[in-house]
Amino acid sequence: FLRLRGILGKKTGHEEKISATFSREFPTGKDQEKLNEKNFDEDAKKEFLNGAKIAYETIITDFSKGNLKEIKSLLDKKIFDQFNEAIKERKKNGLISEATFIGINSADIKEYKLLNNIFEVTVDFISEIISCVRDKDKKIISGDPGKIKKVHDTWKFIKDVRSSNPNWLLIDT
Repeated sequence: FLRLRGILGKKTGHEEKISATFSREFPTGKDQEKLNEKNFDEDAKKEFLNGAKIAYETIITDFSKGNLKEIKSLLDKKIFDQFNEAIKERKKNGLISEATFIGINSADIKEYKLLNNIFEVTVDFISEIISCVRDKDKKIISGDPGKIKKVHDTWKFIKDVRSSNPNWLLIDT
């Protein structure tokens, strides 16, 4: 969470519109199979990682802009509250954030498990971001607006396998 707080900013405006949904679809109807460790095969992992990458970029950029309503459906309540407090603190202190999301170098599933109908997946991300924080007088407080920074993050996502909601929730950064 603290690392994410340091990556505050805005998109450059050249990005394409990204949907704020992150799902893993399984068949519906009588022969629907609940997500479990056995059917989380290579195809399911690949599809999950594709969604996780979109969620990662979306969450970072919308958090940076202070726009939590766009990503609320992707965040666990605890994470949402932490992000909301960080944004309030930033505004209270008159800080202006700038960030440009360059891209994701890698995203790898570190661990996955099913416990009490909650499927949890831990993902290691390596991304590149340009970021800085300025005070109300536009003086740079931290970061460098001209330097690409390599960021290593480990995020945890969960999904209740009994739920019809296709979204995974971010529970830890």
